[in-house]
Amino acid sequence: MIKPIMPIIIIPIISTLVTGLAFIFVLGGPITIVFESLTNFLACLSGTSSVVLATILGAMIAFDMGGPVNKTAFLFGVSMITAGNPEVMGPIAAAVAIPPIGMGIATFIGKKYYSKEELDAGKAAFAMGLCGITEGAIPFASMDPLRVIPSLMVGSIVGANIAALAKVTDIVPHGGPIVALMGGIEGILMFFVAIIAGSAITAVMVNVLKANKYKKSEQENEKVAA
Repeated sequence: MIKPIMPIIIIPIISTLVTGLAFIFVLGGPITIVFESLTNFLACLSGTSSVVLATILGAMIAFDMGGPVNKTAFLFGVSMITAGNPEVMGPIAAAVAIPPIGMGIATFIGKKYYSKEELDAGKAAFAMGLCGITEGAIPFASMDPLRVIPSLMVGSIVGANIAALAKVTDIVPHGGPIVALMGGIEGILMFFVAIIAGSAITAVMVNVLKANKYKKSEQENEKVAA
């Protein structure tokens, strides 16, 4: 009676409960300290070079694609909107779209490096990127983190810096092209330039890295066949 619902109801509830309790009673304190420190660090940087700040924010956004590091950078940008500094959120709004759009482009131009499932995920990732949902790149990062994550970070850093240097601003607590269509972006042309450039760099970089892996795999197969 209970066995059929174990994997879909009971186990997820128990695992969520255990994880939640662990965060509340064991990990909550240390994690809070770490992310308060990160937020304070970003606040200190907000008065310095826009390039330095954009580089760090772009890297954080792409690093875990919606995880704690990403959310720390994103919420810092949101806090800057309320503080009257929407120019901090501008680079973030561009950076959040780059990982999923970049992977969508990568799967389109380098089909032989990806499985059927990844090609389908690429289409979904591209659509999610247009809506500013960085999590669209997670399936690719989980399958090949050593090649994907650095590519995402480099692309997001480039995009964030272009937006920062162009003084792009975002008055909406969200990112991606959808925000521009809603009228939340000032400097809309350079905003799209930032996203396109960053996404292109991500796509090219990840496919170059995967091409090396693909070539080595083919060489090994030839040796085995010989």
